Amino acid sequence: MMACSMFSYIAITWLKVVPLQTIRSRVQFLKISTLGIIFCLSVVTGNISLKYLPVSFNQAVGATTPFFTAVFAYLMTRKKEGWLTYVTLIPVVTGVVIASGGEPSFHLFGFLMCIGATAARAFKSVLQGLLLSSDGEKLHSMNLLMYMAPVAVAVLLPAAVLMEGDVVGITIALARDDLKFIFYLLFNSALAYFVNLLNFLVTKHTSALTLQVLGNAKGAVAVVISILIFKNPVSVTGMFGYSITVIGVILYNEAKKRNNK
Repeated sequence: MMACSMFSYIAITWLKVVPLQTIRSRVQFLKISTLGIIFCLSVVTGNISLKYLPVSFNQAVGATTPFFTAVFAYLMTRKKEGWLTYVTLIPVVTGVVIASGGEPSFHLFGFLMCIGATAARAFKSVLQGLLLSSDGEKLHSMNLLMYMAPVAVAVLLPAAVLMEGDVVGITIALARDDLKFIFYLLFNSALAYFVNLLNFLVTKHTSALTLQVLGNAKGAVAVVISILIFKNPVSVTGMFGYSITVIGVILYNEAKKRNNK
C-alpha cells in the first residue's frame, strides 16, 4: 500500500497528471482514515477466510457484495435504485445461500470471516464514492489513493507483525535467497496501485453498486479457475447456487441499462 501512495505521488507531482489536493477538514481526514482501516479489514478477513474455505466458495459468497452495497448506499446517502434493480439482487443472494448449503468444504468461522470481508468491501465502495463525488470533499482518484495508502500501511504492518510472527525476517531471507522476490513484490505493488486506481475511477464514473456487480464477473471466472486448479469438490447443489448468482448478476446489468435509458 505504501507503494500505491508512492506511485500516486509521482504521478501527481512529477508528471503533473492531476493537481495535488490537500485535506480540507478534520471530517474529510476521518473519512479517509476510515476508508483505509475498512480496506485493511476487508483484506485481513478475506485472507483469513481463504484459510478455511476454497476459493470457489469464497468468490460465490463475495458475489453478495452488491446486496450489502445497496444497503449501505441507502443508509449513508439515502440513494435509491429502481425497484427492478433491487429485485435482481434477490437471486444473487439466494444463489449464495443455496451454494452454502451444498458446499462440501463449508466452515462456519471461515464463512463468517468471508461475510465480514464482503460487507467491508461494500462499505468501502460507498465511502470512497462519497469522497470522490461529494461537494466540498471531492478528491481525485490519485489523491485519494495517495492519502489512503499510508493509513493502510499503519494498520496492516503492525497486524502482519502480530499475526505472522517473524514476517520481516522471512521477507529479508527470501529476498537474499532469490533477488527475483524483490521484483515480484514491486510488480505486485504496481498491480495493486492500478487495481485500486481503476476501482476508484469506476466508482466515480458509475456507482458503488455497479462496481461490485461488475466485480462478480471476475468472481465467476475465479470460481471456475479455482475448481480446475485446486480440484476442490463441488456438489450439484453448489453449482446450482453459483449458477443462480451469475444469472442474478446478468439480470442486474440489464436492469441498470433500463434505468439509464
